Amino acid sequence: MKRRPAAEAALVFNTLVWGATFVLVKSALGAVSPLLFLVLRFGLATCALLLLFRGFGKAGFRWREVGAGALVGVFLFAGYAFQTIGLRFTTAPKSAFITGLTSVMVPLLAALVYRVRPGISEVAGVTVATAGLGLMTLEGSIGSIGRGDLLTLCCAVAFAAHIVTLGHFSEQMRFEVLSVMQVATAAVLALSLFSWAEKPYLQWRPVVVYAILITGLLATALAFTIQAWAQRYTTATRTALIYMLEPVNAWITSWWIAGEGLSGRAAAGAVLILSGVLLVEMKPLNPRLHPSK
Repeated sequence: MKRRPAAEAALVFNTLVWGATFVLVKSALGAVSPLLFLVLRFGLATCALLLLFRGFGKAGFRWREVGAGALVGVFLFAGYAFQTIGLRFTTAPKSAFITGLTSVMVPLLAALVYRVRPGISEVAGVTVATAGLGLMTLEGSIGSIGRGDLLTLCCAVAFAAHIVTLGHFSEQMRFEVLSVMQVATAAVLALSLFSWAEKPYLQWRPVVVYAILITGLLATALAFTIQAWAQRYTTATRTALIYMLEPVNAWITSWWIAGEGLSGRAAAGAVLILSGVLLVEMKPLNPRLHPSK
């Protein structure tokens, strides 16, 4: 595809933006409750997208597009809800690398949905990444996993479902509708839950304002519009491979800005997670198909 290089370069830009926001969001969560933060983030993004795409409704709404965008938005909200709440109980680098397991789960989830048996590389990759996850998250006795790490693992599953679902619909439907509907759905879900699912609090500190503006406009409105467009020209698996750059960038940003890094054991786990992702995405162990003689 002629537009694939541009689409994949745009997805790389997303990883840079998202990777840089982990430490910013974690800093902001000391002054705003997680779900209320998502209300403000997705609410701002929805307003921005409605303004940007204010003419798309003139072409008429197709209820199938609206329904598809809403379904994608449910997975999007679930991913960010688990990730944002989890960030209160774990570090930004650990959150980023556990979220990076999304790249392992995308081809496995796609195989489950489309009933394709996973290959040797997929099985090996999941095994290696799971070992890495154990090194990174298990502290103390075997079987003990931090609450924040477990919530972030749920986030990775939700994000994998988001990528697979968006990839399925993006080739068939207008990316403008998908962009607006997924973000608006996430905003509505956050608004409907925050007042009773948590004890809301908000202090208008500069870091909160910066976090809302940057995540709402750049990391949500712009980034998910880019993804809805880009996945028309590349596959869900290639998207997941590109997104493995996000935890690396988050680790560098967290260390540079906040001095927040990983222990030796956690760093070894991070290397195993990235190795598992590469095994799943590059498929070096899968037998090559040879033309029959």
